[in-house]
Amino acid sequence: MNNASTAALRPNHPASDKTRWIQLAVGVICMIATANIQYAWTLFVPEIQETYGWPRAKIQIAFTIFVLVQTWLAPIEGYFIDKFGPRLMVAFGALFIGAAWCINSQATSLTGFYVGAAVGGIGVGSIYATCINNALKWFPDRRGLAVGLTAGGYGAGSAATILPIAAMIESTGFQGTFLFFGILQGSLAFVAAWFLRSPKSSEVKASQKLVQARRDYTLKEAMSTRLFWLMFVMFILVVTGGMMAVAQLGVIAKDLGVKEFQVDLHFFVMAALPLALMLDRIMNGISRPLFGWISDNIGREKTMVIAFTLEGIGIIALGYFGSNPYAFLILSGVVFLAWGEVYSLFSALAGDAFGTKHIGKIYGVLYTAKGIGALFVPIGNLMMEATGTWSTVLYTVAAMDLTAAFLAILILRPVLATHVATSRSLFAKETATTNAAAGA
Repeated sequence: MNNASTAALRPNHPASDKTRWIQLAVGVICMIATANIQYAWTLFVPEIQETYGWPRAKIQIAFTIFVLVQTWLAPIEGYFIDKFGPRLMVAFGALFIGAAWCINSQATSLTGFYVGAAVGGIGVGSIYATCINNALKWFPDRRGLAVGLTAGGYGAGSAATILPIAAMIESTGFQGTFLFFGILQGSLAFVAAWFLRSPKSSEVKASQKLVQARRDYTLKEAMSTRLFWLMFVMFILVVTGGMMAVAQLGVIAKDLGVKEFQVDLHFFVMAALPLALMLDRIMNGISRPLFGWISDNIGREKTMVIAFTLEGIGIIALGYFGSNPYAFLILSGVVFLAWGEVYSLFSALAGDAFGTKHIGKIYGVLYTAKGIGALFVPIGNLMMEATGTWSTVLYTVAAMDLTAAFLAILILRPVLATHVATSRSLFAKETATTNAAAGA
């Protein structure tokens, strides 16, 4: 090995560290640029309804279309990520997120908004999946933190632009706001795309604290393992429970009698529900890098046990004490804090277990768990109508979280250890075979 190669592999080589942190920052910028497609949509719905008189439920079908397209196309997007790399995929996604809001600005029918939602789903899915995958590849030693910061950029990225968007809707109307911010966000992501690249093998280093496979699995190989399907089931359990709780928070607050309660925090007064929703953004943004960093130091499985148990207990407590507005605020904050980390923990674990060469396709399939979870969310309403209480829904969600926590400690941990040992054995055999063939 020459001196240059040796230097590139040093754990604290400054050039490599600087480069990968720049790559991470660019990825976060791209995620921030895409966040409003999902998180600012709620600001436009009342204006669209007032302008055209359509039922809100029909308008919100656009949001369902967006979520399904974003999640269910992830495996296909993963294929193109692995094939073409981050620059082209993010640039492609940027064009689509810009086009989505431009379409919305001209739409005069529900079909127009549905088309805009589908185009936005393709764009956001392309950028989200690419930036997550790039973080996984650049930071094998800090995957949890890197993916958490990247996903956090999407989870909290709309915070800085929510007020400007709301103000522009008020002053110039929703059509002009769609057009202006569509062009702005699409342009920002498009320019940032050209600064992205995948790392060279000499620019990455393995974790010294976590068990990680040394072998790169194909999608077919990954899907033939017990570990993959165990992760998939756990992902569905946690993401479904969290989405169900988040989607029904407003109705739950109303039924518990705290929705309109004015919370006096001395320096400002706000109704309990809007304050809880604001905490959602904050806690969701904090959760992903926080638990990701914890998992880099103590392991993914242990972190999952902590987070999933915390969420389960928080949801049970919300059912018991949620009628107190202050308890409602605190406990909803705990629930949001313990839920957002699923997007950093499962992606980081996938990189640890299956390598990064084909991680776009592999995590793309795992990410469809979010789409499956979205389909289960309406079941919460049916359960509430059948039982007459939200307690049944909350306890069911808590049971799903606690089940995932038990799976993490009782099954995931030994299955992961066996998988890593098998992968290292296969890697050693394949390397020996390759060396023997090269020397023949």
